[in-house]
Amino acid sequence: MARVQLTINGEARQLELDPRQSLLDVLRETLGLTGTKKGCNQGACGACTVLIDGKRVVSCLTLAVMHDGAQVATIEGLAKDAKLHPLQAAFIEHDGLQCGYCTPGQIMSGLGCIAEGHARSAAQIRFWMSGNICRCGAYPGIVAAIADAAAKS
Repeated sequence: MARVQLTINGEARQLELDPRQSLLDVLRETLGLTGTKKGCNQGACGACTVLIDGKRVVSCLTLAVMHDGAQVATIEGLAKDAKLHPLQAAFIEHDGLQCGYCTPGQIMSGLGCIAEGHARSAAQIRFWMSGNICRCGAYPGIVAAIADAAAKS
């Protein structure tokens, strides 16, 4: 077992973890934060995207112990005082979801895309979001939502 400190959605957590546990499994199984989805569990779909110290990371491919002391942001930490984050609201406004399974990873990756300055055009958004797969094909709404949120930030 390994002792790891993570700040998750602003809350400091001291955890005793199996050093082989992925961050995704720690979030879902240990902490009960099931908003982050397990899609392919191979880093190919982006459903498990979270922000670690502000950078996009597919949480299925990273060991939790590698991020001792890190700030982790998940979809559960976005809404404040029952008010949706502007990107969450934009996803609803622009129909950026259908089944919703990929949506948490799309939103977290979208936040990273905006923060990195890669949301200046639809083409740029499509390129920088290409690691996030939507099996329902809601891409036009996803791109529109990210562009809208980027324009308002």
